[in-house]
Amino acid sequence: MGNMDRRPLLKFVQAFLDRHEKARYYFRRPGFKRVRLPGMPYSPEFMKAYTEAMAGQAPSPVVARPARPGTINALAISYLASTAFRSMSPNTQAPYRNFVARFCKEHGDYRVDTLQRDRILRMMGKLEKPGSANRLRKVLRAMMQHAVDIGMRSDDPTRDVKAVRVKSDGYHSWTEEEIAAFENYHPIGSKARLAQALLLYTGQRRADVIGMGRQHVRDGALHVKQQKTGAHLAIPVHPHLQEIIDATVVGQLNFLVNKWGKPWSAAGFTNWFGDQCTLAGLRNCSAHGLRKAAARRLAEAGCTEHEIAAITGHASLREVQRYTKAADQKRLAAAAMQKVRPRTEENMELSNQPQGLTKRANTRD
Repeated sequence: MGNMDRRPLLKFVQAFLDRHEKARYYFRRPGFKRVRLPGMPYSPEFMKAYTEAMAGQAPSPVVARPARPGTINALAISYLASTAFRSMSPNTQAPYRNFVARFCKEHGDYRVDTLQRDRILRMMGKLEKPGSANRLRKVLRAMMQHAVDIGMRSDDPTRDVKAVRVKSDGYHSWTEEEIAAFENYHPIGSKARLAQALLLYTGQRRADVIGMGRQHVRDGALHVKQQKTGAHLAIPVHPHLQEIIDATVVGQLNFLVNKWGKPWSAAGFTNWFGDQCTLAGLRNCSAHGLRKAAARRLAEAGCTEHEIAAITGHASLREVQRYTKAADQKRLAAAAMQKVRPRTEENMELSNQPQGLTKRANTRD
């Protein structure tokens, strides 16, 4: 219980000491009735009362009306207020919140304890795209684990639900010919060329690239805090990237700004950069594909997986291996072929002699 006491209080929970020096907890939300919460924070009885209090308040962004206790709507409200959800990065929270809202719109009035493994499998089976089925499984797993934590369920029905195997290499990795085609169409000094260079010479995600500015360049390195992972990176500024930055009109705080001089949103930048690719005749190319191309270039230059991860910020070397698989195969194949010696007449003679014997000189006894 001591570990639980050190956890931060949940949203709208306030603690008081009564005249007997005993801790009392209340659910207090401005404009709504105060609710007494029994037991200690995070205990089953406490979380049950907290969930009911949250469900009985005003409609939440994902639930259009007050939720009945024990329903998926009530669980959704509790989950979105949980420490597990709030500790996610904003970029991760947004798709989770949207998915929960869509799920609640169709299934929110059902009780949480009626959601079983076979029903989840049927839901996943109705979705046309494997990626959508896997996202449903992922979000439901997070919600069901929260339901177990707060005592709304005794088991996790997603535990034995396996992800759908997706046979795909993901985003297309730009080839050198495609990089050259983009550069031929968009000259140095254009906003599109700067965007491509930042993506290609830093190996970062779009959300991190659109936040970069001159204030992040110190001691010849571009300092980045990745939005997705929270990792801090110091990436040396490549001379060619510096040349392009110096030749381009940039914003005051961001290298890349939209036509109104404002920072891009991630979605807005993706759509705009996709249009720039289309203009260059590269309909299959994307911003994320340049991140993969950056990793591929590093691998072709002979960088180790750890060196590549130091640039891209990947926490898992397995993902680096996936990005650089083609480059590694090409390099290893070239090295293998260099080890194959041509079969000259001399070494063919030597290879045909019995083992342990050497060629005798042509002399008389």
